Amino acid sequence: MTGLIAAATSASDKRAALRAALTSETITRLPGAINPLTAKLIQNIGFEGVYVSGGAFSAGLGLPDIGLTTLTEVVSHSQHIARVTDLPVLIDADTGFGEPMSAARTVLAAEDGGIAGLHLEDQVNPKRCGHLDGKAIVPTEEMVRRLRAAVTARRDPNFVICARTDAAGIDGIDAAIDRAKAYADAGADLIFTEALHTAADFAAFRSAVDTPLLANMTEFGKSALIPAHTLQDIGYNAVIYPVTTLRLAMGAIETGLREIHERGTQAGLLDRMQTRSRLYEVLEYERYNEFDSGIFDFALGRSQ
Repeated sequence: MTGLIAAATSASDKRAALRAALTSETITRLPGAINPLTAKLIQNIGFEGVYVSGGAFSAGLGLPDIGLTTLTEVVSHSQHIARVTDLPVLIDADTGFGEPMSAARTVLAAEDGGIAGLHLEDQVNPKRCGHLDGKAIVPTEEMVRRLRAAVTARRDPNFVICARTDAAGIDGIDAAIDRAKAYADAGADLIFTEALHTAADFAAFRSAVDTPLLANMTEFGKSALIPAHTLQDIGYNAVIYPVTTLRLAMGAIETGLREIHERGTQAGLLDRMQTRSRLYEVLEYERYNEFDSGIFDFALGRSQ
């Protein structure tokens, strides 16, 4: 039964693994999972962690990424993902869903959901996508209160609290560096600077900040798509690919639906589909059958 239905690794062990990874010399790669099945595939392929993007989740609900989702929705969705993988799961918790007390409650809910860590951002609530213009950020002191509430609330010291700043695109890199240092002083374990442009920008940030750093390699945004090994050489500790799997899936879905609409059949699409056998392999279908056989293939003893 180990590893079936739910992951074999405990939430506390996943958190310890993420914290240890952030102080290692190897970058931790966290592709975004749009559902639990994607998380299983991320683990199967050999990545080190899983990310849950607020933008991808809201898009999956048919909503823009402007803070319309709730704490309950985000944690419930993320809990389903964390349940099926032995990898640590880091989630996007937007601005903490309200005031500092709400940020504290967000940490408690994420811990209860088996999640390994989350990031909080310094945008004004409701927020906007980090790679759009027109964002507004709260004063540094307000974000510090948000972070301190989150840090104070956590019960597992290995639960990772990441601070995201959107200041670089508004006030410049120097302002973002100043905020990063203040957020680290407030207890943030990891710093995520949104919308840096070039490898030189990432390197400048690394040289100025001692805290572990996370890079966002999202497509069609303001940042160049820098390979993980380059980010590792620069000194980054983690990298997320937040919306990649959603974009891949939706691109394939749209292409397939258009072909079915025009041709009346999906026959020409079969070579682009995940096969039934591969799906069953990722789901470990055979192990479930073995478990069922072990439960039902038994004989009652004479004393019974």
